[in-house]
Amino acid sequence: KNEWSRFWGVYKRVAEDHDNEFLERYTSDMNIVLIFSSLFSTVGTSFIVTMESDLSPDPSDTTNALLKQLVQIGLGNLTEAGSAPIDPASGWSPNTSTLWVQKIAYASLSMSLLAAFGAVLGMQW
Repeated sequence: KNEWSRFWGVYKRVAEDHDNEFLERYTSDMNIVLIFSSLFSTVGTSFIVTMESDLSPDPSDTTNALLKQLVQIGLGNLTEAGSAPIDPASGWSPNTSTLWVQKIAYASLSMSLLAAFGAVLGMQW
């Protein structure tokens, strides 16, 4: 009986040391993942915000077209001005490459946030 109690006492001490080292190592790894994913999300979000203007038509094009039409009306060129207001944005669509870059940026932001969420769950567990 004495040998078994000594064995389990040593086993418990070794197991606790191993568990503590394991938890310390993986807690620091999760902290690193959390910091990296938060920095990556910040940079990715800034790129997404910067590229957001490429997904809509330039409002100055509409303003310039309407001003040109007003000048034509003011000069008396009603046939050249036309009867309906000009809307240059009606035929506008974003480039395919812009859409692909936006899709990739949003996918990378989603994966980064998922990694941060996993690190937070791992730290809470």
